[in-house]
Amino acid sequence: MTESRESDSFFKKWVMRQYWRMQQSQAVVSLLLWGTTITLLVWPLIEWRFTAGCTGGPCFTEDIFGISSTYFALGAIFLTVMFSVLTIGFLYDQVFSLWTEWRSVDVERNPFATYALPPIWVMNIALQAEVLKRISPDDEEMVKQADWCLRWCDRNTEREMFARAVQNWDAELGETPTFWFTTDEAMQRARETKLEDES
Repeated sequence: MTESRESDSFFKKWVMRQYWRMQQSQAVVSLLLWGTTITLLVWPLIEWRFTAGCTGGPCFTEDIFGISSTYFALGAIFLTVMFSVLTIGFLYDQVFSLWTEWRSVDVERNPFATYALPPIWVMNIALQAEVLKRISPDDEEMVKQADWCLRWCDRNTEREMFARAVQNWDAELGETPTFWFTTDEAMQRARETKLEDES
C-alpha cells in the first residue's frame, strides 16, 4: 500500500513538474500566438484595401518606401492586439484588482504558507523556540509552547524539502550536524532520500 502511494505521488509530482516547465514560457508563447492568430484572421478582411483594385473607403498604396504595405499592415494589426492585451492587463491589475483574490487563494492552497515549513523556516522557528526555552526556564507555559514548536520543526524534517536542504548542505558545507530538534535517524533518512529530478 505504501509503495503504491509513493509511486502515485512520484507520478503526480513528475506530471506537475512538466506542467510547471510549460508554464514558464506560457505567457510569452500565448501572447505571440494571440498576436499572430488574430493578425492572420483579420488580414483577409482588410487585405483588399492594400491592392490596386481598392475603389471605396480608405485605400492604401501597395508599397511604402519600396516595401510592400502588407508588412506595415500586418505589423499594425499585431501591435494593436498587443496593446489590447496590455490594456486588459492594466484593467485587471489597476481597476478590478482581481490579482489580490487570486493571491489569497494561491496562499490558501500552498501548504508551505499554512502548515508545512520550508527548511529555512524550520531553522528559524527552532532557534527562536530554543532561545525562548533558555531565557524563560521558569515559565512552564512558554516552555510547553516552545517544545510544541520544536516538535513541529522535527515533524518537518521528514519532508522532501528538508532532505534537499541537508543533501545540499552536505555537498556545499561538509556534513550537516544533527540539529537539537531532530534525531540522527531523521538526518540519515534525509541523506538517503532519493531526489528523482536531480538525475
